Amino acid sequence: MTFRTGWRFAALMTLVLSVGAFLAPSRAEETIKIGYSEALSGTFSQVGDQGIKSIQYSIDGVNARGGVLGKKLELVPYDNKAQPAEALITLQKMLDDNLPILLNCGPSNIASALIAAVDKNNERNPNHRILYVNCGGLAPELTNEQCSYWHFRSSAHAGMQAEVIIRALPKTITKVYLINQDYLFGQSAQRDLKAFIAKLRPDVQIVGEEMIPLGKVKDFSSYIAKIKSSGAEALITGNWGPDLTLLVKAGMDSGLPIAYYTMLGHIAGTPTAIGSGGDGRVFSVLSFHENVATEVNDPKVMAFVEGFRKKNDFDFIFGDRYAAVQMIADAINKAGSTDPAKMAVALEGLTIIDAAGAKATMRAEDHQLLMTYYGALFSKGVKFDSEHTGLGWKTSSVVKAADLGQPTTCKMKRPAT
Repeated sequence: MTFRTGWRFAALMTLVLSVGAFLAPSRAEETIKIGYSEALSGTFSQVGDQGIKSIQYSIDGVNARGGVLGKKLELVPYDNKAQPAEALITLQKMLDDNLPILLNCGPSNIASALIAAVDKNNERNPNHRILYVNCGGLAPELTNEQCSYWHFRSSAHAGMQAEVIIRALPKTITKVYLINQDYLFGQSAQRDLKAFIAKLRPDVQIVGEEMIPLGKVKDFSSYIAKIKSSGAEALITGNWGPDLTLLVKAGMDSGLPIAYYTMLGHIAGTPTAIGSGGDGRVFSVLSFHENVATEVNDPKVMAFVEGFRKKNDFDFIFGDRYAAVQMIADAINKAGSTDPAKMAVALEGLTIIDAAGAKATMRAEDHQLLMTYYGALFSKGVKFDSEHTGLGWKTSSVVKAADLGQPTTCKMKRPAT
């Protein structure tokens, strides 16, 4: 073979291989990837860290049962730094990486931005859609005025949680103080708490109310002084993260003699801030807590809790995140596909089994999951404590999935095909 002939042969083979690579079908993905946008750095990173570990444990459970469609689920995390602009960047990265599912667990201002962006993308790019599963953005508006065909929420919204709190408020409490964060969720919580007080407990007087900037207050002593001078018997709040831990710690350190009624008092760091002085004084609304395992007396639920405890140094309190993973897995199995359009059809009306072994159903009209919720007191004498405090969550009231739903104003725009 001459040099010229050899050069032509080599060039021809290069061309054939290139064309073959272009025409060959792409190798099937070995896993089904779920994009996870979360605050993994910054002010709310402790909540993000516990959230991602809880989600991964739930995914491990699905994979241990054989995965989905013969493949394992894989969580792919992206740090949104608790900022809407950063969250939009994580969404674009997921689209660039061809991920079919976006999982995000709040806050509501981020969820609102993501809903709008997912809607816009899916309308403009019908061959490159993404499905959004929300396990933390709690503003009612997200499944009412801003409801979206591509958005599904596994957490009970602020209105639902406000009703649980006010129904649990003892008759002996007639003076309350409201504090909430000044953004979409906190504004919703403040509004809905006031509405349910007026509806269910007209005997209760709101002796003070505050809206605080999200994640900005470092010293709550002035707020505690106001609460003390108001004569309030209970503080009711939707605060979370440092805005709750610092608030509660300031109250406990000052000896403020009130009860705390919270939507998110179980979230990372708050049990530690409460401490031993909070026995029987702090109420929270939970989608699951570990002592439910002993209360329902279910060996499977107990094994789930004990397995988590062996791997982590905090308690599993994220039933809404567990539900989100089950929703995704069951929808893919039902659809037989990871196509977002097919998954959306499969999710509407889907019934799953939650972390406590109860049924939960995705309401088709607004894409809000209806799941059993627990009102619980931070107490001594429980099997599983929280954050090594010696106290843990003890159920004081149970709201069944069928009783949790509230009317929706959603007028969902559905794709033509």
